[in-house]
Amino acid sequence: MQKWNLTFSMLACGGCSYKVSFEWDEDLGTPGAIILRNNHASEFFLKTITLEDVPGAGRIHFLCNSWVYPDKIYNKPRVFFSNKTYLPHETPAPLRKYRKEELEVLRGDGKGELKFEDRVYDYALYNDLGDADRSSKLARPILGGSAEYPYPRRGRTSRPPSRSDINTESRRFGTATTFNIYVPRDEQFGDQKTLDFIAFVLKSFVKEIIPFIAGAPLNREFNSFKEVDNLYRNGLPLPTGVLNHVVKQIPLPIMEAFRIDGHQLLKFPLPQVIKGDKTRPPTAWRKDEEFAREMVAGVNPLLICLLKEFPPTSKLDPEVYGGQNSCITKEHIEYNLEGLSVEEALRSNRLFILDHHDTVIPYLRRINTTGTKTHASRTILFLRADSTLKPVAIELSLPSTGGGKSDVVSEVYTPAEHGVEGSIWQFAKAFVAVNDSGYHQLISHWLNTHAVIEPFVIATNRQLSVVHPIHKLLHPHYRDTMAINALAREALVNGGGLLEKTFYYSKYSLEMSSCIYRSWNFMDQALPTDLKKRGIAVDDGNCVHGLRLLIPDYPYAVDGLNVWFAIEKWVRDYCSFYYKTDEMVQEDPELQAWWKELREVGHGDLKDEPWWPKMQTREDLIESCTIIIWIASALHAAVNFGQYAYGGYFPNRPTLSRRYMPEKGTPEYAELERNPEKTFFRTMTSQLQCLAGITAVEILSKHASDEVYLGQRTPDWTTDEIPLAAFQAFSKRLGEVEGEILKLNMDKKLKNRVGPVNLPYTLLYPTGEVGLSGKGIPNSISI
Repeated sequence: MQKWNLTFSMLACGGCSYKVSFEWDEDLGTPGAIILRNNHASEFFLKTITLEDVPGAGRIHFLCNSWVYPDKIYNKPRVFFSNKTYLPHETPAPLRKYRKEELEVLRGDGKGELKFEDRVYDYALYNDLGDADRSSKLARPILGGSAEYPYPRRGRTSRPPSRSDINTESRRFGTATTFNIYVPRDEQFGDQKTLDFIAFVLKSFVKEIIPFIAGAPLNREFNSFKEVDNLYRNGLPLPTGVLNHVVKQIPLPIMEAFRIDGHQLLKFPLPQVIKGDKTRPPTAWRKDEEFAREMVAGVNPLLICLLKEFPPTSKLDPEVYGGQNSCITKEHIEYNLEGLSVEEALRSNRLFILDHHDTVIPYLRRINTTGTKTHASRTILFLRADSTLKPVAIELSLPSTGGGKSDVVSEVYTPAEHGVEGSIWQFAKAFVAVNDSGYHQLISHWLNTHAVIEPFVIATNRQLSVVHPIHKLLHPHYRDTMAINALAREALVNGGGLLEKTFYYSKYSLEMSSCIYRSWNFMDQALPTDLKKRGIAVDDGNCVHGLRLLIPDYPYAVDGLNVWFAIEKWVRDYCSFYYKTDEMVQEDPELQAWWKELREVGHGDLKDEPWWPKMQTREDLIESCTIIIWIASALHAAVNFGQYAYGGYFPNRPTLSRRYMPEKGTPEYAELERNPEKTFFRTMTSQLQCLAGITAVEILSKHASDEVYLGQRTPDWTTDEIPLAAFQAFSKRLGEVEGEILKLNMDKKLKNRVGPVNLPYTLLYPTGEVGLSGKGIPNSISI
């Protein structure tokens, strides 16, 4: 390759192709690995190596996809294995040394500073969320490694300790346009420009644009829904000083994210929830039916549960929190149950609950000392004969003002359409949406997908060789996850980051997620298990997948089960090819080391929980891998890519509240009677918080141009024909699921599929499109 800078052919997809000749004798056997040294001054990205006409073997393919730096920086030369798959005991003798050494390189020694070009995967606590060196107000607790604040582990970055606390990591970043937190080199975004775009937009908005707009002579409050609608339809006028500052801070290619045109207007795309059509007005989001529909077909369809006792009870310790049971009575709801008594509705499985009480109460008193003023909530829903849901009561609760145990003061609100009662009911729904938006972003999205999957990424690379079948199975589902999580710790979930600025948890956000992580259960992430635990599904051999949904028209569950069982069959076929017996699982040293490290280190704060699979049977392996793939692909898609469609219009999903529910006899109530719209916007998200939140969810909801979707992967990833055929069958089944989703969305009898806002449920449609398409299941958590 001496002339590699002079003679090459350009590939259609970008990059270069080189031809190299080797002398090879058939007596030397079949090449299984290539040792590569880069003697040039700069790095290059090596996609593949293909050996043609190998004596006795024909064509041998090496799938590399790795950055190769000058040889002088490595202690050992780079090794790339062919695409053959080996369990540890099947590895040809000449390759065993290299297989072992490569894993040692990836594990590192746990010491020293990690550099940009390093390939080391290691663990660390979440001790980098705060920034007390900059301000004592930005100090945050260390998450992980303690009984008080349990948490999954993140990737080690090796930054020096902060000056104010040697147990925390300093937040030493580069300029606003760079992203220099260490992640293993091959885990960084494939397109560095894509990373710079995301990083720069978020960092600039948090550190430059928001503070500048906050100090500008803008009207910082919306006064009506019409003013909010103008943000999408006509644009928000910006003072010249603000416009000039934005243009100066943001390079031209990134200006599109802010949509600032020649008329000095800040505009955003029209969210689907308010697009409407000839038969559905853009105000349909206010309907009770849509409010309830989004619990089964919105961006957070994971929490609704069957109500099994009335009134609802609390699981909080009464010795600590006092009386927390609900004060909703039969009189509040029975008139709205279409002729049924409460007992009859319970027996017929027609009462459901969205419960944001027990998760909120432990922190509510502290949260309400910040700029947030909000309530815990319980929402009771009734299942109609057409499988739609209607809310019949909302309970809002606050901690009592007395000392001692934190008993609650609760008020119950029931549906109303007109007058001040109608406005109060809309307010009650908005407070529920505040709770749901916060839980969605912090728990359903960040904790239960991003944070919990990162230890799997690390352990897989540390303990499973690239030629191991389980590494090959899982690796596509880890793409870009460590990079996006590192970016999130820099600008989104950190102290003073976008999440704290725009969601009601404020500075207690990540601390609250630690509290909720205590009850996280890996096995409960399996969709069938989750649905049964919530009382939404029951075993029934006469139904598809052996499950009967108590809410038959539950789009997330219906589509999700089809995707879940497609994944499960693919994983079962794949694992059964390599592991013929349970003993093979037990005797695989890499597999056992992988699972031990996951449990004892990656999720070490929960290592003693009894629900962990023992990884002693093939069934343990199949179930565990199915759950991992489900979390990284479909679960994340379901909670992420609909954020702008539903939450981009913030009155539909406000993220925080600044005043409590108006009470009779107060100035706020009098204001509500005079001008309900103005009162709504004085109570909920401010204009500035709205702009920040919309910007964030728009970026997070977009599919990238280089997205790789479920059922897709790089060609020639293995030489084994049976797994290749199984993967083709998996891809074909996902194609069938797409057809089923389109058919269901056209069925007028299934009212939850589209709803009053005319927004078809496509979040679990496997193949996506670039941008705000609202459909597509990427293989991995890549945004």
